[in-house]
Order: sequence, then structure tokens, then C-alpha cells
Amino acid sequence: MPGESLPPPRAGFVVSKAVGGAVVRTAVKRRLRHLVRDRLALLPPGSLVVVRALPGSGDADHAQLARDLDAALERLLGGGAR
Repeated sequence: MPGESLPPPRAGFVVSKAVGGAVVRTAVKRRLRHLVRDRLALLPPGSLVVVRALPGSGDADHAQLARDLDAALERLLGGGAR
């Protein structure tokens, strides 16, 4: 309807114990939050994205997480991301 605007895109994170101990999981979640924050503008308004960290995420460096996230967003958006 006219005058109504959609909320901004949001992201949630799932980092299970398979990723590592509490310290590792927290670090992965923090890195993913930082990476997603820079990419939220790529998502349509009203979007809700859940990022699930796979077990190897605990050993991945920042650059690898960024590449994996970009690849996932590209698949999600049909090739329109970065």
C-alpha cells in the first residue's frame, strides 16, 4: 500500500557446537556479523537471511569467510551480489 515501507534487511546467525568451543563460535559469529553488515545493502528491503556456519568455519580465516559469504549471497540473489 502507498506510504508503507518495508523494514530494512536483517540477518541471523546459527553457529553450532560442531564449529568449535564457545570461544571459537563467538569469534566466528563476530566475524560473520561484521561481514554481513557490509553486505546488507545488497539485500532487498524486508529480507531476512539466516547465515549458518558450517563446521570448517572455525578454522577459516576472515578472507575465506568473506569469499564463502559472497558466493552464498550471489547464489541467493541470482548473481547480483558483489
